[in-house]
This record gives sequence, C-alpha cells and structure tokens, in this order.
Amino acid sequence: MRDENQSDHLKQLLARLQDRSAVIGIVGLGYVGLPLALRYAAEGFRVLGIDIDAAKVATLNRGASHIAHIQADTIQSARAHGFSASTEFARASEADALIICVPTPLSPYREPDLSYVLGTADALLPHMRAGQILSLESTTYPGTTEEELRPRLEARGFTVGQDVFLVFSPEREDPGNPDFHTRTIPKVCGGSTGACLDAGLALYRQAIDTVVPVSSTRAAELTKLLENIHRAVNIGLVNEMKIIADRMGIDIHEVIRAAATKPFGFTPYYPGPGLGGHCIPIDPFYLTWKARQYGLHTRFIELAGEINSDMPHWVIGKLADALNARGRSIMGSRVLVLGIAYKKDVEDMRESPSVALMELLRDKGAQVDYSDPHVPVFPPMREHRFDLASVDLTPNAIASYDVVLVATAHSAFDYALIRQYANLIVDTRGVYLDRLPHVVKA
Repeated sequence: MRDENQSDHLKQLLARLQDRSAVIGIVGLGYVGLPLALRYAAEGFRVLGIDIDAAKVATLNRGASHIAHIQADTIQSARAHGFSASTEFARASEADALIICVPTPLSPYREPDLSYVLGTADALLPHMRAGQILSLESTTYPGTTEEELRPRLEARGFTVGQDVFLVFSPEREDPGNPDFHTRTIPKVCGGSTGACLDAGLALYRQAIDTVVPVSSTRAAELTKLLENIHRAVNIGLVNEMKIIADRMGIDIHEVIRAAATKPFGFTPYYPGPGLGGHCIPIDPFYLTWKARQYGLHTRFIELAGEINSDMPHWVIGKLADALNARGRSIMGSRVLVLGIAYKKDVEDMRESPSVALMELLRDKGAQVDYSDPHVPVFPPMREHRFDLASVDLTPNAIASYDVVLVATAHSAFDYALIRQYANLIVDTRGVYLDRLPHVVKA
C-alpha cells in the first residue's frame, strides 16, 4: 500500500477494517450475499444486510434461513454477533463498506439486464458518505464498474480514490459444494484507482484467506466471464460429444471415465440435459454483447450456447423415440421428472433445464409430475407455471408412470428402487452405468 498517497478517508477506512470496527453492508441477501454476510459476522464485524424482499428480511431477523444449505444456527450465531437485515436503503449510511450482490440476468433479447445493479446503486447513492467503499460482485461485462457506477458516484460530488473507493470483486459461490466455502475460495479484486484497490484488498482480506489483486475493475470483470465461459464451452463440447457417441452406440460416460484416467492434459466435464444456474447459461452472453461494440463476433462462445440451449430438445427426442419403441407417444403418457433443481443436492432452480424439459413435455401433451426432495412444492417463477408438488418415490408411484426422466441426479434418490420399479428410464446424467433394457441414455 502507498502510505504517502493515502487520503485521510482511506487511512480511516483501513484502520476500521483492520480493527474490525467497520460496519459491513451487504446489499442482496441471496445465494451470494448471505454467505458473505455470515463470513464477515464470523470474523467479528457488525453486518447490515439490505434486501428488497421483506419476507426474506423477516426470516433472517428471526434467526431462520431461506436457503436450504445454510443452517439456522449459523444465522442465529451471526445475529448474536450483530448481524441484522433491513429493507431500508437509507441505512446504507451506517456502513463503511457496501457490497452489491444482486442478479444480472439477460433481457428477452439475450442482452445484459443491469436493472438490478443500477437500481441498487441509485437507491444507495443518496445515502452514501465520504469514507465508504463500494464493491460490485454481480457478474457483468468489462466496463460496467467504470462506465456505470463511477459516473454515478462522481455525479454525487465524490472523488473516487480520495473520499470514496470503488472496486469490482466477482462472486465465486458454488451453492451446496461441501469442498469449497466462502472463506477458502480465492477472491479476485480490481480497483478504479490504486487507492481503491488498497481499500478492496483490506476489505476482503478480513474475511477471505486469499485475495488476488488485478490491475483494473475491467480485468476483474473479464476474469469472472472467462471462468464461466471456460465451463460453458467445455460443457458444450462434451454435450456435442454425447450426441456423436449416442449415434455411434457408445456410452459417453464410459468414455469420459476412461479419458479422466490420463493424469495430465485432460479435465473431465460431464454432459446433461442443458445448462442451469445463475452463471453458466447467462454470463457468456454478457461478453458476446460487449464484444460486438468492438466489432468482434464471439463464434466459439455462441456456438457453445447454441449446443447447450438445444440439449433439452435433444433429450425430448430421445424420450419420444424410447416411448415410440414401446408403442406409445408422448401425448397421453405419464412422465415423472426426477430433480428440478439446476444441480444436485440443492434447491436452487434458477435457469434449471429440468423446467424446460417439463414445459416441452407438457406442450407435447404429456401428463408431467416431478420428484425432488429439495423442492417440495413447485415455486412461483417469473416465466414458468406448474401447480405441482413433489411425488414420493414409492414402488407403486414409480410403476404408475410410463417413463421416469432423470434430470438432476440428487444423492437422496434411491436409484436401485427406481430401476426396479420403473417401466422406462431416460437417464440424462449417467446415473445407470450398466446397459439395461429399460434404461435409455440421453
């Protein structure tokens, strides 16, 4: 850090972070913001959470959790250390650090939708004061922090790097992953100025084991996109390989297991019925959109997106062929979808390909039900409507369906029981490794 260049505001902020007297404000208490809030609370900071969802705020303030893999006792411990939640943006003035953790979805035209980020920033700005640091964690295109947030701060009369400090530090949460936690996942951080970077490093080093500085907010923004595009492209590749292997009569999961024995030069990725979650189906298109401003066409990224987006249709085609081979059509068939969360062992349904499968089946005249121990009732969603509750997997229930579609491979499912009683299984996750006459790989 450059002591000779530090303003009084920076010195005071660094001191308050170091002695843990700083108040940490987390804006957005979902899958990213809540774990971060709990992490700071565990380090002894007073944490103020701000969220527009009054029900979520009330749940947290009574010591309960709205996220399945975060236990209530963790919330209660944080409450005992001073964590509180509020819907009032005016309380932002109480915080020394404000960390924005809100969604960045796509518009209907698959362009970046920054309405949550900009709406949040505009709600915070009237209550900001000198001496604060503002950090954006929401995944976005390179240039967002400098082109959108910095001008808003300057329009309020702040000098960025002197009396307020602006950084971008992308979230890296993986909900439900037992091997990685907020504290142990290295944190990338870029600042608008050198002083901003100093403030950002001091902020995150209080709660995260390893903080990785980069030269700018734009570099930090692109880092996050590269991470997710890397996954999207490789998943697109293995999904295309699955289609090729299927046409050749080869089990792609057997091939992946064999290739993964190579100790160098190969990283296994696994096919599925499509992409889900808040990152992989969305984030690559943020770069695609931004690249067009530079006259560039992201062919590789867009091709992977096309392949991954088409996978639900390919799965339904396999299911239709399997039913047809048994003298049935999709119309009128009873289909049980196993797992509607976007990944195993969590309740998160954002962009879940299972929902796309259910809609395709319903549109083709199937009677669709689902079973998911993590989602007891189909929740209200902006774009999807199903008035359904999870089916208990009893032998009679399983046997009552024409086909069981394995869409999300939750550990809680009794796959041996399903194999024993199902009339037909369409397996999109490689759950059943043996060749069985009533199991179709898709």
